[in-house]
Amino acid sequence: MKNNTRKEKDILGELEIPDDVYWGISTQRAINNFQISGKTFSYSFIHSLALVKKACLLANMELKLIEQELGEKILETLDDMILEDKFLDQFPLDVFQSGSGTQTNMNMNEVVSNITNEKLGRKKGGKEPVHPNDHVNRSQSSNDVIPTTMHLSTIHVLQKILLPVIRNTILVLTFKIDEFKDIIKVSRTHLQDAVPIPLSLEFEVYKKQLEISEKRIFDSFEELLNISLGGTAVGTGINAPKNFSELAIKHLSKITGFSFTRNPVQAEGISSHNAIVNISGILKALALSLMNMANDIRWMGSGPRAGLGELFLPENEPGSSIMPGKINPTQAEMLIQVCIQVIGNDSIITMAEGYGNVLDLNVAKPIMIVSLLESIDLLSNAISSFSDFCLYGLKPNKERIEQLLELNLMVVTNLSKEVGYDKASEIAKEAYRTGKTIKEIVREMNLDIDVEEILDPKKMI
Repeated sequence: MKNNTRKEKDILGELEIPDDVYWGISTQRAINNFQISGKTFSYSFIHSLALVKKACLLANMELKLIEQELGEKILETLDDMILEDKFLDQFPLDVFQSGSGTQTNMNMNEVVSNITNEKLGRKKGGKEPVHPNDHVNRSQSSNDVIPTTMHLSTIHVLQKILLPVIRNTILVLTFKIDEFKDIIKVSRTHLQDAVPIPLSLEFEVYKKQLEISEKRIFDSFEELLNISLGGTAVGTGINAPKNFSELAIKHLSKITGFSFTRNPVQAEGISSHNAIVNISGILKALALSLMNMANDIRWMGSGPRAGLGELFLPENEPGSSIMPGKINPTQAEMLIQVCIQVIGNDSIITMAEGYGNVLDLNVAKPIMIVSLLESIDLLSNAISSFSDFCLYGLKPNKERIEQLLELNLMVVTNLSKEVGYDKASEIAKEAYRTGKTIKEIVREMNLDIDVEEILDPKKMI
């Protein structure tokens, strides 16, 4: 049975729209014209867009630009979205659309307008008494609303999702550092044996890198909290009354709990998105640190008999469809793949900033924010999974660690200050040729050295 439709009209003509949806003709044209990826904006972005609309509405009401009774009805609709997650199925647009995000802004305007009008006893599509442009989009442009939403959604997911996950993983690493503090192992440089190192020190490196990323994310908030709301089309504030920008930003700060400030050059936040590029770069650096940790752990856990075998990794699932009993470092492999995706997203954001910035408007806003929010979401989930299913359950293979440490040729480094570099090299070479330990060769050479003292790994760290 064919769904009922309604007709709406705009400057381009008439169009049929399913009668059970709340979007309007602008959104329907975008649905028809941008069937590209099937990928839509995330909940966090749409939720943030509703918050921005609420702040603008409150500013317009305060300036007497929208009558109180009508404004309260629009506010009721926005709060249905914000507080109760209603109507979030009314945002079907593909992320690949106008580079300003105009279609998604209009999608929100139309949905809010139609829902409010229906509450007031009117039919959908009539644009009365609430008009999508004249009321919901009053004193605004897609060009300032979408960048503000980009910043708000980014801050929200960073603060509420990613930062707590990073903090939890830092705590898990702290626990592991304490657990591993008395274990000394062979270090490796250039994938070759090197001098002894505490296992805990290697994990201190991972912890420090996460702490650096955590601080960088916090530092990025200063830029992200600086917005151009009220700059409208190109940063001049055309069609927005005096004080609208300050009032809208004040209301946005109050309803979100974030201390937003007004960009003194509003055109900058419309034509360029350096703040988004900056946080993406921070996420790329975080991804590289995580990749380092994941790679190290899977190398140290390689084996169980023909690899390094210094760590026992949790056995989460069978690793092979053909080799019985095989267990693989799947969490490390998952994290590495996520990091690769994040690094790729950073390249997308870099290109979007470089090629999208033309004169007075960046026209690659949707791909920038979609890529950034995807990176944050992926990192949050991946770090949490790796911490829970790999990091927390890591155990040292003490027997293997001691065996490799005993055979380590590079403990000879501590001899060089006693016998000189050349003699120490000769000792190392002989030990390698004969398969003996450094201690055994020193004893055979009858050198007047307290070999137990000088070659004690604990004295080398």
